[in-house]
Amino acid sequence: MVLIKQNIEAICNEYDLERETVIRAMKEAMLHAARKHFKSRVKPETIVIEWDEEKDIIDVYQKKRVVSEVKDPGSEISLEEAKELTGDDSLEPGDELEIPLPSEEMGRIAAQQAKQTLIQRVREAIRERIYEEYEAKIGELVNGVIRRFERQDIIVDLGNGLEGIILKEEQVKTEKWNQGDRIRAVISKVTKETKRPQIQLSRASEELLKRLFEMEVPEIYDGTVVIKSAARDPGERSKIAVASNEKDVDPVGACVGVKGSRVQNIIKELRGEKIDIIQWSEEPSIFAANALSPARVSQVQITDIEKRKMRVIVPEDQLSLAIGKKGQNVRLAAQLVGWDIDIVSEEEIKKEISMKMGAMMAEGKSVPLSALGVVSAAQAEELNKRNISDIEALAQLTIDELADILDVSMDEAQRILDTARSAVNAKQELMGDKKTTSESNE
Repeated sequence: MVLIKQNIEAICNEYDLERETVIRAMKEAMLHAARKHFKSRVKPETIVIEWDEEKDIIDVYQKKRVVSEVKDPGSEISLEEAKELTGDDSLEPGDELEIPLPSEEMGRIAAQQAKQTLIQRVREAIRERIYEEYEAKIGELVNGVIRRFERQDIIVDLGNGLEGIILKEEQVKTEKWNQGDRIRAVISKVTKETKRPQIQLSRASEELLKRLFEMEVPEIYDGTVVIKSAARDPGERSKIAVASNEKDVDPVGACVGVKGSRVQNIIKELRGEKIDIIQWSEEPSIFAANALSPARVSQVQITDIEKRKMRVIVPEDQLSLAIGKKGQNVRLAAQLVGWDIDIVSEEEIKKEISMKMGAMMAEGKSVPLSALGVVSAAQAEELNKRNISDIEALAQLTIDELADILDVSMDEAQRILDTARSAVNAKQELMGDKKTTSESNE
């Protein structure tokens, strides 16, 4: 009989464990110690540990099967010996006995081994409890205090004796932290490993951005405004797409707050990271145009709906803004929308159209004015009334003449003429190349 001197309730309270878990750990510890102590005379697999709830003691037994003829003394006992040992004449072959072992022999070394095993089992139980509790909290925001740095990882005190870890890849390069600083992060992963904190945190994930908006914007917290998607270049720039479930609530305005107060609080928490708040749309072309903010978009063309690819046309002066520094703006927009986005300028499109029209004219094909892309059907009809029915005739007009005929501004007239003349120039270049090639062949 081994008296349990440890205060079970104290262990339960200290480690926040259930009583049954601690008792089970104690039994495993004693079983391990008993098997090691009695291994020279008792088969380890025959040792049994039982807990006496009333007396708070653990009994150590050896289980043996009653037989008529003993062949294995390590696991069998003769019927006669069993009756003599127990005084029970009703025993029969096949019955099992639990014979008390002299546990007082185990001594100090065995007790120390049991204690070490108990500590190990308690730690395993704690890890399992943490895993089960915090796995359901992945993505949630937590507060903590930076306790120390291990190599390039940050160890965070989460309270109640718990620690979290922010691995190097989950940190933001532009952020600098000191021991003792308070820090917010989201739970990104929970593990069962023993060499480092089980709770992994992140300062770099999109989830942190979402949780901060939920905390700062009541309309998001109560479901009036919904976060549809988010994309981050941690420490540099973020984009978050929001939509409203109520017509009279502006989702972007709700997130910005009065004089930008709400979004500024989030920017401060993210140490100056720029944030674009985007109006979400179920129409990909509209959503993409919004996502490329602050750039102004002229047109969005879906080029492959199955592969989710699109081409976005922007004015020449908006090209660098749409692409962003090192492609950051278009990359974040693509992540936000979930489509591949190819950015082209209006000038590139004009050149593309001009080359296409020029090639058709060089082949002697009839090209309608509306094919230029800058002349509407109504405008083409008006030009036809003046016997201007092809691109080359259109290119011969002056700006004033075209502006009077179509009743458009001088800038609009200039744009139409530039496109027509580009097509004519493309034709002439192609014709010249063909002529040169022909002469070379001769």
